[in-house]
Amino acid sequence: MSNTHAQGTVANTITQKLTEGFSPTHLEVINESNRHHVPPNSETHFKVVLVSEQFDGLRLLARHRLVNTHLAHELANGVHALSIHTFTQSEWDANVQVPNTPNCRG
Repeated sequence: MSNTHAQGTVANTITQKLTEGFSPTHLEVINESNRHHVPPNSETHFKVVLVSEQFDGLRLLARHRLVNTHLAHELANGVHALSIHTFTQSEWDANVQVPNTPNCRG
């Protein structure tokens, strides 16, 4: 499993919860707060790339709901934005492209 960019308390908590909940073969938790108008070292905006067998047979909305359920506490307590990119192993093996996060509009 790959886990890049995770730093800080919130990022580590997100990483831990997703690892425990999904047993991912690939996981990236990227703090993108610095791209937004927040104080330095904030942990409010994240991008998650998650590859798990648990997504087999699930539509995108169901996958996102599962991730949101696992991170409900964080989303209710300081995480303002969560960009979720979920893949099955076969989708990931097909070299899918994870979209770049657009620039902050605020």
